[in-house]
Amino acid sequence: MMMKSISIDGRSIGPDQPPYIIAELSANHNGNIETALRIIDEAKNAGADAIKIQTYRPDTITLNSDLSDFQITEGLWKGRTLYELYEWAHTPWEWHQTLFEHARKRGITIFSSPFDTTAVDLLEELGTPAYKIASFEAIDLPLIEYVARKGKPMIISTGMADAEEIQEAVDAARGAGCEQLAILHCVSGYPAPAEDYSLRTISDMIERFGVVTGLSDHTIDNTTAVTSIAMGASLIEKHVTLDRKGGGPDDSFSLEPGELAALCRDTKTAWKAMGNVDYGRKSSEQGNVQFRRSLYFVKSLKAGDIITEDAVRSVRPGYGMAPKYLKSILGKAVNTDIAINTPVVDTVIE
Repeated sequence: MMMKSISIDGRSIGPDQPPYIIAELSANHNGNIETALRIIDEAKNAGADAIKIQTYRPDTITLNSDLSDFQITEGLWKGRTLYELYEWAHTPWEWHQTLFEHARKRGITIFSSPFDTTAVDLLEELGTPAYKIASFEAIDLPLIEYVARKGKPMIISTGMADAEEIQEAVDAARGAGCEQLAILHCVSGYPAPAEDYSLRTISDMIERFGVVTGLSDHTIDNTTAVTSIAMGASLIEKHVTLDRKGGGPDDSFSLEPGELAALCRDTKTAWKAMGNVDYGRKSSEQGNVQFRRSLYFVKSLKAGDIITEDAVRSVRPGYGMAPKYLKSILGKAVNTDIAINTPVVDTVIE
């Protein structure tokens, strides 16, 4: 059965609520805490609901080795070892308290992706309101269970995970006591082409796993994210930077502040447009009802004359009888004199 909603920091998240927009700061601070603080400000100004950071050190996420297993040979980070990448990209732990305090001062929710249990412990000390499990850690069931036992809402990204692995992650979280769980459809390509996203998967995930579902979007524009709303996405996560050409690990596939503002605006518009099943006349249509077609007399008639086909037409505006009544009035007499170009109404027909 579908979990109707979850709540993070007092904000309800689910299909009956506007999309929850998470601005992923990731490595886009580029080693400068002032840049990180500015990104938090820009996320707030753009209308994002939350800013998310990542909590790891290179030694908590990988090993300091240059053996082939640890070499990156393709993509944006080609030529580095994993340790070198994470040394470059990580958010220093000594920044965390400052970042949390700044976000709270600005009135934007802040939480993080922990990559080991020591990171979870740090985030607990900071009073994080929620946790995010990154796609690469979605198969780390002991980590998921450790987070779940903290009793906070949890979001799990599912990039690279197949249906069985997603189910295992969901079961691990629930089994360890997580009562507020969401998952994000994700493609772990950086950037990822839109055609890889297969957004219809989102509606299947909602039905299959029974949890609030959203999108972690690594495409380079907002089209995929906005479209996901029509598939039932309740959360959208996007990387955010001050400058896409900034040269940092994640800058090139991140949104700039103006694009984040557009994402916040356009996903909410898409959600409003989805609405509910409704065949009724809408408020914006009321003034135009009079311009629908109806039956009008196109020749003058005397009382007692028979209505013939050449005496009546279906035209705009809509003050006469509906066109569907045309056949039923042909051959009948009028009970009063009829002026040309006047509407056909039932009171003038015998």
